[in-house]
Amino acid sequence: MNLFIITIKTNLFLDKKHGNCIIGDQCNLYAKGIGLTINDILRNQIQPNTSFGNQSTLIQSAVGITMIMFLIGFINGIFSFITFRNKELRRVGCVLYLLASSVTSLLTITMFTIKFWFVILIQLYSTVNTSILRTDCVFIGPILKVCLHLDGWLNACVAIERAVNVAKGVKFNKTKSKYVAKWIIFIIPILIIITIIHEPAHHELFEHTTQKYKFANNNLTVNMSIETEHNLLCVIRYSRSVQTYNTFTLFFHLLLPFVANLCSALFIIFGTARLRSGAKKNQTFKAHIIKQMKEHKQLLISPVILLILAVPRLILSLISGCVDPSSNPWLYLCGYFISYTPPMLIFVVFILPSELYTKTFKEEITKWLQRIRRRPA
Repeated sequence: MNLFIITIKTNLFLDKKHGNCIIGDQCNLYAKGIGLTINDILRNQIQPNTSFGNQSTLIQSAVGITMIMFLIGFINGIFSFITFRNKELRRVGCVLYLLASSVTSLLTITMFTIKFWFVILIQLYSTVNTSILRTDCVFIGPILKVCLHLDGWLNACVAIERAVNVAKGVKFNKTKSKYVAKWIIFIIPILIIITIIHEPAHHELFEHTTQKYKFANNNLTVNMSIETEHNLLCVIRYSRSVQTYNTFTLFFHLLLPFVANLCSALFIIFGTARLRSGAKKNQTFKAHIIKQMKEHKQLLISPVILLILAVPRLILSLISGCVDPSSNPWLYLCGYFISYTPPMLIFVVFILPSELYTKTFKEEITKWLQRIRRRPA
């Protein structure tokens, strides 16, 4: 009997080690691809058919953090939307980009919360309708990715227009910039969708059964029982060429907006310094550059911070499928949460550093409070 138990335990160890790269049963196997999702991170952490109060500290903490992020992101989006919907501000295209980014941030944090709860509920209850799981595969995940990419590109558009404003100076055409901004806001989401249209097309539902061995000691005898679990997962099957293209689009949507932000910030600093050095010749060009860097330091700091916060998303997307997230779930979970913080920072990055935007926000809030007070009880 002891030899039999050792053999089974050895097989279980090998199956677990083998399951880091491959999931499924003997009749239906699926080799994991590149990338980790929130589904992979929480899959082995949730106890099926168990009340939320009896779940692990990790799951309870994840739920709490998600709802806090939703509350902060929702307030950030609403405050930003209230500020940038001001008619006086919307005379230039830059504010239109920020207004669109406010709407995108609201949509992102909403889809992020829906995605998280989909994962929790689907893995909590083993009997889930396939249409519900397919909705998570084909709709929620891709839409969430579109929102993240769109947020990064809109921030880049803001930086580029500010650089164009500095370059043209008094010749800057506000009406034309507003017209161009409307078209760009319309075109960018379409282009992003085209670049990731392959993702929902390669999603499919994967069914397999898992056998779990349970041992119970009864005096000097050992009783063994086998429980069979039915699993329905959302998986992606990429060919090598499609995976290469997918990796390229990830870098493209992450690094190119960052480069645009950084180059625009440097152009604004050096361009303004060049203009000031021509008007004030008592100071050297280097002194003007240092002064402009101090005045516009948020233009350099903001894109770097946003890039750092987005790096965990890139790492999770490119990490090997053989990595077992249950070995260090807190690390992967924190990385997942951090990657969704950039859309929550519009108010901090764009409104608070600007006296004009901060003043407009306070005025809009005051008007809103006055309208509430004037309403009859």
